[in-house]
Amino acid sequence: MGIDYNTLKNRQRQERVNYPDNLALRLHRALSWLNRAEQEADPDSRFIFLWIAFNAAYATDIDHREGLSEQRTFNAFLEKLQALDTTHRLNNLVWDAYPNAIRVLLDNPYVFSCFWDYQKGQKTEDQWKHSFDAAKKAANTALAKQDTPRLLAIVLSRIYTLRNQLIHGGATWDSRVNRDQIRDCVNIMGELVPAVIEIMMDSPNTLWGEASYPVVQV
Repeated sequence: MGIDYNTLKNRQRQERVNYPDNLALRLHRALSWLNRAEQEADPDSRFIFLWIAFNAAYATDIDHREGLSEQRTFNAFLEKLQALDTTHRLNNLVWDAYPNAIRVLLDNPYVFSCFWDYQKGQKTEDQWKHSFDAAKKAANTALAKQDTPRLLAIVLSRIYTLRNQLIHGGATWDSRVNRDQIRDCVNIMGELVPAVIEIMMDSPNTLWGEASYPVVQV
């Protein structure tokens, strides 16, 4: 079991005076949602709160004038975390704690966005299957090379598809048909989010970028 909200919050109270404003705001928000997630017994709700906590830590305003795509910015965030992760928390999560859950998730077409594009008639069966096979090949390459940021990016793209299903009303609460993916995503995110928060706390002087939606007094 990884680090929990109470441990992180106690540390944040002791250190926050030394955090830059943008990092302080990210951590304050992320911890508030992690706290809510840990109080939640319902898996669907717990998953949603964990995703919000992750997004609060990650979220950065993207300057489209610089030509930066969301995926490139997201990948850079994961690579930065990996470089700063001197105690190998992300590696331990991917390779030791939940490797089976990750492999099952990567084999699950119901959390692959192109599968749903096919269901909506936006892609052919051959197209989505080709994309699925290519994504699995990329994941297997990352697995073989133990490329943690690349594998996490692929895993989180699957988790994001599940997030979209729930947030946009594309799934039934407590549905029998998505219990496996909900369970696996909750387990992975429940370990990943505290690890991300802790890595950011370890590196307060790193340039994390401006937080989205800063607090504004009107």
